[in-house]
Amino acid sequence: MPKHNQRRFTQEFKDEAVRMVLEGSRTVAEVAREFGIHDTTLGNWVRVYKHQHDAEETPSLSGPERARLRELERENRELREKKAAAFFAGETR
Repeated sequence: MPKHNQRRFTQEFKDEAVRMVLEGSRTVAEVAREFGIHDTTLGNWVRVYKHQHDAEETPSLSGPERARLRELERENRELREKKAAAFFAGETR
């Protein structure tokens, strides 16, 4: 079986794409399109980054603060999905 040609990305390229997702208000899909990569690939990079840096940031949050942060992140994600769905459905608000 022939091997698939996999694109290789430098760490700097990955870091820049992840930074744009985490520091901006744009979705993984939007940034992935801009960089010409699959959104799943970028999503994996973001997940790995968050996992690697979780130990650095999490200890400063108490249990209830962590729970609230997770809830706010979930709510933010849902609102972005709703906004995107409305956009693609042609609705304007």
